[in-house]
Amino acid sequence: MLGNFIYSNPTKLYFGKDALNGLNEELPKYGKNVLLVYGGGSIKKNGIYDNVVSVLKANGKKIYEDAGVMPNPTAEKLNEGIERAKAAKADLILAVGGGSVCDYAKAVSVSVHCNDDAWDKYFIRFEEPSCEIIPVGCVLTMVGTGSEMNGGSVITNHKQKLKIGHVFGENVYPKFSIMNPEFTFTLPKYQMISGIYDIMSHILEQYFSGTDDNTSDYIMEGLLRSLIHSADIAAENPTDYEARSNIMWTATWALNTLVAKGKTTDWMVHMLGQAVAAHTDATHGMTLAAVSIPYYKYILPYGTAKFARYAVNVWNVNPEGKTEKQIAYEGLEVMEKWMRKLGLVMNITELGATKEMLDGMVKSTLVMDGGYKVFNESDIRAVLQASF
Repeated sequence: MLGNFIYSNPTKLYFGKDALNGLNEELPKYGKNVLLVYGGGSIKKNGIYDNVVSVLKANGKKIYEDAGVMPNPTAEKLNEGIERAKAAKADLILAVGGGSVCDYAKAVSVSVHCNDDAWDKYFIRFEEPSCEIIPVGCVLTMVGTGSEMNGGSVITNHKQKLKIGHVFGENVYPKFSIMNPEFTFTLPKYQMISGIYDIMSHILEQYFSGTDDNTSDYIMEGLLRSLIHSADIAAENPTDYEARSNIMWTATWALNTLVAKGKTTDWMVHMLGQAVAAHTDATHGMTLAAVSIPYYKYILPYGTAKFARYAVNVWNVNPEGKTEKQIAYEGLEVMEKWMRKLGLVMNITELGATKEMLDGMVKSTLVMDGGYKVFNESDIRAVLQASF
């Protein structure tokens, strides 16, 4: 490992079937007013809402609600949440849901006590919080983003056709996260496999960079093998506790900043996918799946050795008698077959993208510089065209 780094992660995790009991330990640390943030109401159908509210009441909390957080939280919804948190004089924001709900809660937490427009301050100017931050806790009901143990927050602005993530410092990380794999069992299969690919993409964004012998790469290969194994089981039996628990734990470690240490990182698949989502409002993991194979084929010549390693160590490609390039491409072919078998969307047309959107999507794509090739507009256009 050649990089210099500091590693710290302040989020406390409660994992397993009894994880919700952790709320009884955490809630006394915060004031009386709790803003309960959640999505479209599925937590009321599956009983999670009642369980959480019961614990909040038992701890003497006054509950305020901010419901209706959408899968791609918008700047308009963020402004609404800020006003709700202000009216509640929230001492704690408790996000009950998946990554979008957790992301949204963090964006609200850094904005309530600031006078600036939240979108401009954090997602255009990329400033850090300059005011009091309301603490956030998460009760996870969907896995994929890793938002339960990081400072990431992604917000969509439909008017500007932009979907942008801001990775805040550890002062914005959730103070605690409740992780019961059983809470994910009722998730529709489409959302489950979308989350699974989001996890894979997070790992690959960090894996496909650098050329040194890095411990983080060995960790990521193990995480990928575990994810692939458990995903195959969960696709057949969504209530297999062991598989779903492994997927949940892998999601957390994929993006709690550990495996990025000592490395440069790529993130262009996310930039491309988020540009697609800004124009289609498609599900996040599916936008990543739809652009991934075209992107990886495009950059493979610039990082052939790593792609060949990936093929052998993750997908069990037999290297005997083959060139490095042949091994690398075979790895992507095996990966693509697995993605199709899992049920992932493999082109952006299925997500609602049209050729008329191409220019706009190109302009909406931010450029990152940590991968094997730094993209220009021509590169972006070529990959997006290949994704139709």
